[in-house]
Amino acid sequence: MKRQSPPKKPRLGEAQLIIPATELFLRCANLILPWLNPQELATVSLTCKTLALISKSLTFHRSLNAARSLENLSIPFHNSIDSQRYAYFIYTPFQIPASSPPPRQWWGGATECGSESRPSSDSVSEHGRFGVSLVDESGEKMFGCACERCEEGYCKCLGVVGMEEIANECGSGCWCGSDCPNRVSQKGISVRLKIVRDEKKGWCLYADQLIKQGQFICEYAGELLTTDEARRRQSIYDKLRSTQSFTSALLVVREHLPSGQACLRINIDATRIGNVARFINHSCDGGNLSTVLLRSSGALLPRLCFFAARDIIAEEELSFSYGDVRSVTGKNRDKKLNCCCCGSSSCFGTLPCENT
Repeated sequence: MKRQSPPKKPRLGEAQLIIPATELFLRCANLILPWLNPQELATVSLTCKTLALISKSLTFHRSLNAARSLENLSIPFHNSIDSQRYAYFIYTPFQIPASSPPPRQWWGGATECGSESRPSSDSVSEHGRFGVSLVDESGEKMFGCACERCEEGYCKCLGVVGMEEIANECGSGCWCGSDCPNRVSQKGISVRLKIVRDEKKGWCLYADQLIKQGQFICEYAGELLTTDEARRRQSIYDKLRSTQSFTSALLVVREHLPSGQACLRINIDATRIGNVARFINHSCDGGNLSTVLLRSSGALLPRLCFFAARDIIAEEELSFSYGDVRSVTGKNRDKKLNCCCCGSSSCFGTLPCENT
């Protein structure tokens, strides 16, 4: 009878390379799954119990912070209406060039999206903004804004922006730094907010604390589009809304130039890429937010920012007027697509829209 030889022992180097298949699988899953959208995540969760548990954990953590740690405070989702735990979109704190298709964005659990991946307040406020350098005739860089102290290397401007339609802030063309009180809208969201699911209106933005009149809420961030691209996308969005439950967030802002002969049109689409402002609904009575076009020194384009028009109590929905409803008539008024559910005493029953 032939004697069976004992199993060969792996050399020291080989033993160090042996990794259990389950552990290797989980490592890959934790690296890949946070990049998936809800449909992809749901599909993966059906393959095995382990991936189902990881997907469930990711879904829970996503519901805790819509801002992916890109803002100063977490902004959670709350839903007691249906099983939808969160709304999926790519988050940006500022205006960015249009992207087609939109990029993927990491949105994992609390351990993956911690302090290491969170941008500093300076990078959130300045990175990605469209700016220019101010120079004199010799090419030397110049600094300046409406504040005389910028020339002295320090700027001490107004701490609270007023309720004007157009206001100015310091920017890349100023001597002052990020701690300047005239950069209030460039420091990210500093009031506690939450996103709540409503049976009629869908996701809505609510105050999660007392917000005093004049406090900065957020800017309307998203993709900057050409007018042609805005019209093309709006046509697509209208078709989607007519056949399925779909909500778009394309906003058109017009700034009338001093000459009065023309206006600057800015198309901001937060449907695919945006921030929490995409959840602010229309109110026919004007809402509790004031819209301010803010120009920063050295910036090419103004930004649409929201401030509290009055004191806003906790658990109160944030809203503003999308425009004049009464100017929307004829073929542009589609009650099926533009039904208003603001619930105010002055509700016209129809949302404002534009024939883009």
